[in-house]
Amino acid sequence: MSPLRAALREYLTIRRSLGFKLESDERLLLDFTGFLEQAGATRITTGQALCWAKLPRNARPYQWRKRLGVVRLFARYLATIDPATEVPSKDLLPATRQRLAPYIYSPDEIDALMGAARALRPSSRAATFETLIGLLAVTGLRLGEALSLDRGDVDRGDEALRVRGKQGKQREVPLHHSTIEALDRYADVRDRCWPQPSTAAFFLSRLGVRLSVAAVHNTFPELAGQAGLEGRGHRARPRPHDLRHYADGWVMCPAVAFPLLAAEEPALQSA
Repeated sequence: MSPLRAALREYLTIRRSLGFKLESDERLLLDFTGFLEQAGATRITTGQALCWAKLPRNARPYQWRKRLGVVRLFARYLATIDPATEVPSKDLLPATRQRLAPYIYSPDEIDALMGAARALRPSSRAATFETLIGLLAVTGLRLGEALSLDRGDVDRGDEALRVRGKQGKQREVPLHHSTIEALDRYADVRDRCWPQPSTAAFFLSRLGVRLSVAAVHNTFPELAGQAGLEGRGHRARPRPHDLRHYADGWVMCPAVAFPLLAAEEPALQSA
């Protein structure tokens, strides 16, 4: 193992001990160290960092800036070990990312999305997506937070969720009793389909494993199209992430009911 790779391993270990996941940073820095090794370099220079940052020729300027920023943090660490390390200035590759306004769903659009989810097959998949969309809408959870929920994170007695957020931080989100009832209906369907699951995850995919972010992003365009949401907002279609803004101002208020009517539960009644 080269000294650069050994230093990278130590750098990632230290930062992860502070709560950072660094999955994307690790991929980028492994690529960067490979770039340096191929060039025969033994330390970071500003010129090499700039050259690597701009390697994706068709990338947007803010992506170049982000890549350089990842290297800058690693270079600052290396400079404490090797003072000859050059730390790229923050003034290099100036660029800003234009943030598009989130789409604010109406109650009717949430109902339409959940209705489209009920049409999915098999019915267990329909129940998963219908319940997930409703939960995101009434709690303001991030998609990753909702998919990280385990069965034990639903506290029926206190009517609350135990949520693991960024950097492992935990919080409790109070729930309306109708949300607890909807989660219980989904749990009944899930447990009939997978009575001996291989995971403690609350939301399961059709294969009986934890539902992934990629699976949601692959299915959501279909649901948005069926709900008539194509071309709404500043993007081609609203995103799953935008659902959390539906609950803005209401996240900590347990009076927000789950948007699922008793007469609209076919997906939750059978597996």
